[in-house]
Amino acid sequence: MSRRPRVFAPGLLYHVIVRGNQRRKTFRCDDDYKAYLDRLEKYRVKCHVRIYAYCLMPNHVLCGAPHKTCYVKFS
Repeated sequence: MSRRPRVFAPGLLYHVIVRGNQRRKTFRCDDDYKAYLDRLEKYRVKCHVRIYAYCLMPNHVLCGAPHKTCYVKFS
């Protein structure tokens, strides 16, 4: 059974998940977390993305972003 279509509406907050391949660790040391946060900040500013909350875990990242800012195509 397929999932229901996502609802997109102005003002809604979306739960965005970024997970490592096969749920393997993507962060192995403190420098990895720092590098990810630096990159996140760079593209947040460049793409005008608002991030309300985030959580970095060893094998995935969770964040909350409003509609029209959470689906950004990076080039």
